[in-house]
Amino acid sequence: MKVLHVITGLGIGGAEQQLRLMLRQLPTHNEVVTLTDPGPVAEGIVADGVRVAHLDMAGNRDLAALPRLTRLVKRGGYDLVHTHLYRACLYGRIAARMAGVRTILATEHSLGAVQIEGRPLTPGARALYLTGERLGTATVAVSTTVARRLERWGVRRDRIHVVPNGIESGRFAFDEKARRAAREGLGLAEDAFVVGGVGRLAPGKRYDRLVRAVGELSGARLLLVGEGPERARLLRLAQERRMADRVLLPGACEDPPPVPHPGDLPSLLAAMDVFVSTSHDEAFGLAVVEALAAGLPVLHVTCPALQDLPPEAAPGARRVSGSVPGLAEELRRLRALGPHRRPVPPAVHHYDIARSAEQLMAVYEGALRRQPPTREASSS
Repeated sequence: MKVLHVITGLGIGGAEQQLRLMLRQLPTHNEVVTLTDPGPVAEGIVADGVRVAHLDMAGNRDLAALPRLTRLVKRGGYDLVHTHLYRACLYGRIAARMAGVRTILATEHSLGAVQIEGRPLTPGARALYLTGERLGTATVAVSTTVARRLERWGVRRDRIHVVPNGIESGRFAFDEKARRAAREGLGLAEDAFVVGGVGRLAPGKRYDRLVRAVGELSGARLLLVGEGPERARLLRLAQERRMADRVLLPGACEDPPPVPHPGDLPSLLAAMDVFVSTSHDEAFGLAVVEALAAGLPVLHVTCPALQDLPPEAAPGARRVSGSVPGLAEELRRLRALGPHRRPVPPAVHHYDIARSAEQLMAVYEGALRRQPPTREASSS
């Protein structure tokens, strides 16, 4: 089976890194085209042995990119085209149709309750999304929560298949040596209480609340792994609260990295004592699952990945309101317990990337046969 994946960009981001992990598992001949930004994730995909083409698209309204993409699809002789992220889903579906490809899938990675890919949902965005969706064969939702949102938007239920995001769970197993090396590299004392978060530094993540909450705990440190437009504002807030020396922003983290090192994501998670997700609108919550795989106690405001499972699947995770006083109180409670690692919970095994790849292959095969797998099988 020859599959072309079309994605908006390949800078460091959740959907982009998820694509790379999936490509490492799929037993198909895969190629990738990125509309823009062939960044670090593109380099990683190429290093894994998958060809990546760059369309060099100038912007959302660069219609000249459409015939270029159509020619690329036609030349490739693909059995299936799989699109990822809003712009790529729209242009990719149209190009695949024009190139004569009959089987077209799209993964919806980032549909929140009130935003998509960090942008507010509008009637125009919804109308354009639904127009594009009808050009495809099926839509893959990364969680049951996203599947329900798609249905409410107007996507037919029989066109939606749930294939959850996944992680290479074994890579995140806690390592005391990695913890010491990461803390040394970050200038953190062995006995420091370190609160952590992972994600794009964007307004919707509400990391300002986490800065304020950690500021209420004398001597506590905050380690935020990610990059984005809120970086400068978060640093200013830390300075205003006289805790600039207690907030660490090491930047975005490619995962998996070319080679393991003290600054890679598993090592940074090992350096933390508790993980917090303050975002109020998520499509999945992959960082929470990674933190659980690292044995961390987790506080989260919302996480569809866990909300779609029974509570006993993640006993180390606690849902919180996200208020600053509430977060500070929860962090005090966890600090009083002392540093500890929890057993890896069932939720982590449920979201192993190998399992997700098997589910996606079932969707591929069903789409090619024009007989999609049952919803029960696709959402298990």
